[in-house]
Amino acid sequence: MAKVAPSILSADFANLSKALEQCEDGRADQIHIDVMDGHFVPNLTIGPPVVKDIRKQTTLPLDVHLMIENPQQYIPQFVDAGSDLITVHVESSGDMQMTLEMIRDAGISPGITLRPGTQLSLVEPYLELVDLVLVMSVEPGFGSQGFIPASFNRISSLRRSIDSNDGCSTLISVDGGVKLHNAGEILAAGADILVAGSAIFGTDAPADTIRQFKAID
Repeated sequence: MAKVAPSILSADFANLSKALEQCEDGRADQIHIDVMDGHFVPNLTIGPPVVKDIRKQTTLPLDVHLMIENPQQYIPQFVDAGSDLITVHVESSGDMQMTLEMIRDAGISPGITLRPGTQLSLVEPYLELVDLVLVMSVEPGFGSQGFIPASFNRISSLRRSIDSNDGCSTLISVDGGVKLHNAGEILAAGADILVAGSAIFGTDAPADTIRQFKAID
């Protein structure tokens, strides 16, 4: 059974409580929250206060994806806001190992991610330091993009790297263009978690759609 992380940025923020209830009703595994600073990526989204508000409204784990220039500077704020997992970009500035250790030392699960054009070899040194690798299957910064087909090979290659590393249990999450029609192939390539935004919140019945995703083998 697939693990599903609805991307809350695609929900109607005027009815955020309802969207979170739908995630719980559909038995989502976690909530994916995209944080953008307008510099690392062109778009600008939410910060720690909104994450804190989401934390108050759901018991589901919060997977916070930081698309920001200097994540280390803001880790404490997102920890205090109630994050359960914090994912940072390998392309971001600062000491990556120190940033990941800072997240772990705060009692939070660390994750690492990379843009579609970034070599997988850049994240491989950190596989034992993280609980999750987020494979971006679209260019980060905007929703409703199409899945980049080359991502299938990237997922498979990453899966082999993890499986060949004795004792490494790092999960693979995939974000970008994930739909019901390609979810099976994404999972078959080696993904563990499906991040979906418009494919869930763009439907009339988000909870039912989450259940459909979870039923995919």
